[in-house]
Amino acid sequence: MKMVGNIPVWGAHESKTLRQIETCAATADRAALMADGHLGYAVPIGGVVAYKNAISPSGVGFDIACGNKAVRVDMPGSELRARVAKIMDDVWSTISFGVGRKNAEKVEHAIFEPNHPGWDLESAQPLRQKAQNQLGTVGSGNHYVDLFTDEQDRVWIGVHFGSRGFGHGIATWFLKAAGAKDGMEVEPCVIGTDTDLGEQYIRTMTLAGEYAYAGRDWVCDKVTSILGAPIVESVHNHHNFAWREEHGGEQYWVVRKGATPAFPGQKGFVGGTMAEPAVILEGVDSEESRTALYSTVHGAGRVMGRREAAGVFHRKSGEMIRPPKITQAMMRQKVRQANVELRGAGVDESPHCYKRLNEVLEAHGETIRILHTLTPVGVAMAGADEFDPYKD
Repeated sequence: MKMVGNIPVWGAHESKTLRQIETCAATADRAALMADGHLGYAVPIGGVVAYKNAISPSGVGFDIACGNKAVRVDMPGSELRARVAKIMDDVWSTISFGVGRKNAEKVEHAIFEPNHPGWDLESAQPLRQKAQNQLGTVGSGNHYVDLFTDEQDRVWIGVHFGSRGFGHGIATWFLKAAGAKDGMEVEPCVIGTDTDLGEQYIRTMTLAGEYAYAGRDWVCDKVTSILGAPIVESVHNHHNFAWREEHGGEQYWVVRKGATPAFPGQKGFVGGTMAEPAVILEGVDSEESRTALYSTVHGAGRVMGRREAAGVFHRKSGEMIRPPKITQAMMRQKVRQANVELRGAGVDESPHCYKRLNEVLEAHGETIRILHTLTPVGVAMAGADEFDPYKD
């Protein structure tokens, strides 16, 4: 860890990312930057900002309550590897990947009961049908359904996605209502929690959190049924959210954008890349942990932008404006070397575009403990031609 002004920073970052967290810190009571950080919309991915009496919709971001869930099932890795091609075909045909998709299967959930709190608000009410249609869809970008084995050759399912078009619509409504500046390198939108707008935002953010949890639960249950093995352990947490917490004897709204809560003993699932290990970790108590507001990384962290990786093409003519830095052949080679059964994915999600997760985790030193290392066996993501405005 190093200090940039009064901001604790883990890992190495580009100057734009550091400037962005400095801009955020000027609007907050406390701030920190995790080792997987990179430039985000107004607040960097990996950024943690804390306010005593305010909340930041741009800090939470557009994919409200995006998060990770991992479940261990009662199946040996040998059985998964023997059937992995058929299993991944079934995952790919059963789960909806892509943008603006309706789930092929109608999902009934208590969150859509008439009197469930939050749906009566102007920001959420028009989005209710879209939310119901999209519950259980995974989306595109860095969102996935993965199958892993751990160090004991036990099988895990891992998923990463959030509140989809519902969360995006909520964020858009509140940013407009608050008069937020548009763009990446702008001051974050901050709303007082004692205002009507702030109270409404907390209610709808909470609803989006429940919705995202419901979606990840449904997908994990669906994949479990494909495997034909019961769940024996579960780890579920989200990022892109704000929590009311006590730190140093004071109460804060802690906004974590692409950062995982890591209180002592709290477990988290943190993904790597499609060809590299993920981990199950837990927070530990230390001075450094307290400085991080008990937060850690949510993934490996990007080092290459999507357009930089995939190239830029003219929308109408298809003419190449800027050549891609990563090719399908380069990505496939990484996947083959890792013996991963891949469905979907574009070159903008290739391992070349990310930091190495082990290095990112090492930067967090005594703040976390690794419980399990998960090796990918099967990976499913949306195809290369999908653009997803709901990703984090």
